[in-house]
Amino acid sequence: MNEQDLMVARALAAESRENSPGGSPGPLRKTHLTKVIDKLQTFRRTRSLNAPSPIQQFGPCGRIMKNSAMVMQIQDPASQRLTWYKPPLTVLVIKKVHDAQILAPFVQLVHWLVHDKSMVVFVEAAVLDDTLLAEYGDFTSVKERLMTFRASTDDLTDKIDFIICLGGDGTLLHASSLFQQSVPPVMAFHLGSLGFLTPFEFNNFQEQVMNVLEGHAALTLRSRLQCVVLRKSQDDNKDKKKPTTILVLNEVVVDRGPSPYLSNIDLFLDGKHITSVQGDGLIVSTPTGSTAYAVAAGASMIHPSVPAIMVTPICPHSLSFRPIVVPAGVELKIMPSPEARNSASVSFDGRSQLTLRPGDSLYVTTSVYPVPSICAQDQISDWFDSLAECLHWNVRKKQKQMDELSDLTHSSSDNLEELDNNHDERPSDT
Repeated sequence: MNEQDLMVARALAAESRENSPGGSPGPLRKTHLTKVIDKLQTFRRTRSLNAPSPIQQFGPCGRIMKNSAMVMQIQDPASQRLTWYKPPLTVLVIKKVHDAQILAPFVQLVHWLVHDKSMVVFVEAAVLDDTLLAEYGDFTSVKERLMTFRASTDDLTDKIDFIICLGGDGTLLHASSLFQQSVPPVMAFHLGSLGFLTPFEFNNFQEQVMNVLEGHAALTLRSRLQCVVLRKSQDDNKDKKKPTTILVLNEVVVDRGPSPYLSNIDLFLDGKHITSVQGDGLIVSTPTGSTAYAVAAGASMIHPSVPAIMVTPICPHSLSFRPIVVPAGVELKIMPSPEARNSASVSFDGRSQLTLRPGDSLYVTTSVYPVPSICAQDQISDWFDSLAECLHWNVRKKQKQMDELSDLTHSSSDNLEELDNNHDERPSDT
């Protein structure tokens, strides 16, 4: 009998005693059984990262109005597991460029995928330009069977079933940038420097990839931010330029760029002016990005399954301006203040830098296209292992146990008794 079954038995016995004469066990009534089931369901549900879904009726009359425009629902993270409608056939392998240490794992992986698993493998054209690959004899036999693409020109939408990243966190960010809509499941191997987002080790990659291909894996849906840049129309008689839309996995940063003046940025939330940011800038990050630039600027760390957007000021000229967390469904509007002395600079995941001039605005909200990141263990274990191994979260030297300090304790108490005796023998003041 497992722990949950034991709790069921105890709950049933307790309900039976409460509702039987004399407190002795007796038959359960239907209403009592319903209560027990509700309690058990609550217990099971609270093991999830999110709280139980609220009852949508409040008292005899009040209830939540149904909104047909709702496009995103919060799913229980504990139930987010990978499945395939049909066996995956195409895989995109993303390799960290200009890193000789990854060449051998890359050749080994590609050779196994092509020859042993008969999969269609896509790689970036720039990867094959590496002259060091010619030193690997196994790669020559597989090179002609690889499909290539260029990130700036080719569209991979509906072509890739599965993604494997070899490198550091930058490879996962690059994979996210390649898909501005639906993203295939991503399996990231730790072959870089930090590796906060890459939970897999490459030692036994065949077994781990097979588990994923067979659908035995948990997922972390890492939300992304949809960023839309609207330019002020220079001429009312001309059509406005098409807005620039970018999806980011970590954060969008609005700062002063090369200007020596302070940033002066107005922040709106769902059309309401919240505050003006005076300082070096502002970070708007996903929960995944909370452990990147945001945490370095003093923000809290948020689990990637929490539906939220974090707003963090960069060196604000106000001691009371603390980072805030807002619901994932809101829309943020960021624009240079009318009295700003300079334009603002915008970067997306550390790339694609743009300039916000007076009158331009940046709209940020949660995208409906998350990045399905495959877990090595599960959503909780992977995240806390990354905190401990990569950021050394709450790492300190432990205190000694009491038995190790017993001698010191006795010696200190003896010294105190000696001091007390000496104090009693002192002559009194006259």
